[in-house]
Amino acid sequence: MGFNPDRHHRHSIRLPEYNYARAGWYFITICTQERDYRFGEIVDTEMRLNDVGLMIERWWRKLPDKFTSVMIDAYVVMPNHFHGIVAIEDNDDRHAGEHTGSPLPNNEINDSHDVGADPRVCPPRNPDASNVRLTLSAVIQWFKTMTTNEYIRGVKQCGWPPFQGKLWQRNYYEHIIRNEEDLNHICHYIAENPLKWSLDEENPANRKRS
Repeated sequence: MGFNPDRHHRHSIRLPEYNYARAGWYFITICTQERDYRFGEIVDTEMRLNDVGLMIERWWRKLPDKFTSVMIDAYVVMPNHFHGIVAIEDNDDRHAGEHTGSPLPNNEINDSHDVGADPRVCPPRNPDASNVRLTLSAVIQWFKTMTTNEYIRGVKQCGWPPFQGKLWQRNYYEHIIRNEEDLNHICHYIAENPLKWSLDEENPANRKRS
């Protein structure tokens, strides 16, 4: 589905009065804790995903299956962060467990055939969650929860390197896509991200030089 500026009216980025349950297109960036390399490496300006990176990609592609009001567009898994475009349609779709600022409950993890779910990642269900509209933060929290719990399983079963504390940083960056020109610019940025890794601000080598 293309971007329709008449249908998808935009507000300025991070306006406090903006309702994130409205229809909207968003560019999001999520970084690993401490910006640790976990998802693969850049080789000859191409991103080569390891098993963890493939897992991250797989769960991102599951978003439209989980949330009927969600669509995904361009995305890229980088060594220590993730860029993606997600759209939330304006409808009455509601899902138990989707609420701002809280992960999904333990039974959601069990549905994904995960084992050993960490209670710090998956607290008990909010009894009021089923009455709350789907929001961007709920979508991202579900993605973080699913990937974190599968990573925990990978540590136990596949020998993936363990992480201290959390897999992902607590916060994430979001940008409200205002129009089709903005959307195309961001798609171009995502496509070129591996090419420009040597200049990327998320590259720890650049942070050491600054």
